[in-house]
Amino acid sequence: MRLSFLEPLYAEPGPFASVYLDTSRNVAHPERAIALRWQRLRESLSRQGSDRALLNVLEEVVGADTEVPGVHGQAIFAAHGTLVLDGELPRPPQHDSARYSTLPDAMPLVTQHLPEIPYIAVVVHYGGLPTAETHGWVTLEAETGVWPVSTVTPGERLHHRVAVANWHRTSLRLGHRLDERARRAHADAVVVGGDEWACNVLIRRLPHTLRDKVVRVGGRTPTDSGRALLEPQLDGVFRGRMAAHDRELVDIFIGRRALDGPMTDGLAPTVAALQRGQVAALLLNRPPGSSLRLWAGSQPTQLALTEAELMSFGVRAPREERADEALVRALVGTGAELVVVPESELRLCEGVGALLRYTDPGTPS
Repeated sequence: MRLSFLEPLYAEPGPFASVYLDTSRNVAHPERAIALRWQRLRESLSRQGSDRALLNVLEEVVGADTEVPGVHGQAIFAAHGTLVLDGELPRPPQHDSARYSTLPDAMPLVTQHLPEIPYIAVVVHYGGLPTAETHGWVTLEAETGVWPVSTVTPGERLHHRVAVANWHRTSLRLGHRLDERARRAHADAVVVGGDEWACNVLIRRLPHTLRDKVVRVGGRTPTDSGRALLEPQLDGVFRGRMAAHDRELVDIFIGRRALDGPMTDGLAPTVAALQRGQVAALLLNRPPGSSLRLWAGSQPTQLALTEAELMSFGVRAPREERADEALVRALVGTGAELVVVPESELRLCEGVGALLRYTDPGTPS
């Protein structure tokens, strides 16, 4: 998973206010519910040291996602009286939270983006007889996205209405258009739902490379919900699945570990590699808990297991920070990726490891 979407968070130094809030619209009087939640978080931030100007900046955007229907949440970050990042959450946070700290509390936002699987969803509607020798229309809608974030930020939608008598011929042309879109999106899967006969005609005419990625789904296929096409079915298709890109990185790690290649396994050597900007991808069995701490300085690569180690590098006044916050900053600052892989797939020493860009005589073993 690439973390470039977090770069605005680290363009300026902190301290930061980090807010995670349930802004679902599937309840009675949602505005009132959101206001009550925000009031509790505002009071918490005030107790933690946020000034009124910062709180007012946050209040301007809390609940402003009125165009997003259904269940969702909001992640908001601000610093020095300025909004830094405002993102939609495909799921409400488990608990509303507000934190005022030197580093932004970005890991919950990152985990809501996982597993970040690119896909194309296709819905084909037709209500007539399963033959082209009749009258009527076939309607096709398609949408690329990245699961699960696309549930609340659906992409541009392709819409076609075709006379059923022309469906066989037109579906060949549409198949090539879908293939172009899927290639641009680097889609791992083509999820198809709708009328069985019309879907079968389309699938048989897809290019082979795209046909091999097709996943057929059943159930209702509304296209006017304001959410992602096939949202309920997508959850069933992608739950427990890793993105193909992340799976490739895990396979590379396994191969390098077997051959003693450029990788680290364990917290200490991984932190040392981050200090040197060597990490291409950080692998975690799970995001670190809030109790795990690292020492950090003002720069992304200034992190260590102990205060003494960081001071030995010439870092003045190091701070003890939550490990998840320090690690995310280091990854964004060095352009490294993040892969969360279950222990059942790959057991890492202390739950952490890394693929390295390079090794040299100073690389920790």
